[in-house]
Amino acid sequence: MMLSTKIFIGLVGGIAVGGLARILGIGWLVDVLVGLEPLGDGFIRLISMVVVPLVVGSLTVAMASLGDGRRLAGIGGRTLAYFLGTTVIAVGIGVALAWIVQPGVGMDPATREALSAKFQSDVAAVAGPGTAERGWLDALVELVPRNPVAAAAQMDLLPLIVATVLFGLALGAIPEERRRVIIIFFQAINDAAMVIIGWFMKLAPYAVFALIAATVARFGTDLLERLLVYSLVVVAGCVLHVLGTFSVALRFLARVKIVDFYRTVAEAPLLAFSTASSNATLPVSMDVAERKLGISNRVTSFVIPAGATLNMNGSALYKGVTAVFILQVYGLPFGIEQLVIILVTATAAAVAGVGIPGSSLVTTLIVLNALGLGPQAAAGIALVVGLDRILDMFRTAVNVTGDLTCAAYIARVEGELTHP
Repeated sequence: MMLSTKIFIGLVGGIAVGGLARILGIGWLVDVLVGLEPLGDGFIRLISMVVVPLVVGSLTVAMASLGDGRRLAGIGGRTLAYFLGTTVIAVGIGVALAWIVQPGVGMDPATREALSAKFQSDVAAVAGPGTAERGWLDALVELVPRNPVAAAAQMDLLPLIVATVLFGLALGAIPEERRRVIIIFFQAINDAAMVIIGWFMKLAPYAVFALIAATVARFGTDLLERLLVYSLVVVAGCVLHVLGTFSVALRFLARVKIVDFYRTVAEAPLLAFSTASSNATLPVSMDVAERKLGISNRVTSFVIPAGATLNMNGSALYKGVTAVFILQVYGLPFGIEQLVIILVTATAAAVAGVGIPGSSLVTTLIVLNALGLGPQAAAGIALVVGLDRILDMFRTAVNVTGDLTCAAYIARVEGELTHP
């Protein structure tokens, strides 16, 4: 049985058992399932453990092997253009769906205030003083690591990627006989990381079951019942973006068979959905890109890690829906001016949140503040914060699928895509 099939069985089984425990009110089973969650968290830590050596090893070898810095510029330019274009489209889809469906119209003010009060402390915990004011200049300066080792220790991938790219390009500039030993060393690190991933992924179906069952047993459907339409709009937007935007990109940019592609890469988005972590899924995405799609290490080691930190299509779509939803809840106007603000700030905020804990909530505050909501911004976030963990699973699956789609496109341009 394929690993992706096993993961899917674990996912469905977790939803079924967790839902049964919650719906029937089986307290002891809920406690057991919640008690199993650390096993899933442990799996995430095991996978995350491989991220830094894998990124450093594969990216160093790839950059040292380029030979011509202009090839990196070409790959980087196309990758960033793809990320930006699909992110703007994702925001547009989210805004359009929220405007058409109008999930926030007609909410009882009493319900609104009760939900805001219930989750206000959660917002305060993640949106501490000053976190929403992180500007583009600050983000740009932080791309340059003061200490690459510290960046690696903190899992701050963007500065680590910058340092590794520079080191790899410098290796490519020194004589062959002197760089060969270092390249062999980093290639061995990369190969060892891939072996470890193979070991850990055997645990994935059980970890997925534990994570999903605990999530469903803990949260149940209470919050979804209160904000069902809003939740469905976010989920529908994610599905539409994958089946629409990504499928078009696969057909006309990557020129691959759409169904075969999704079947081939399935285990990565399934794991992303279960863990709600792009970084934890990164090793699996790289393995899928190289082993199943046949994409070269040179393309994979640049596009996939960059995508894990920069390509936040699902997060951007979520911000677009949330912004329109909160405007509707408070009866505030939505026109061309608000549309432009949301498109620009949601796209920028999706990237600006890199490295910030609870970034989906903090960076959504950036969008709401740009719309002039003021004190209502935090109260608006409090309406949806209880759903964040559930919706984050959908957002992350979209983000990871977008990374793999971009990798297929870049590989096709570079003449290196062999499957599917």
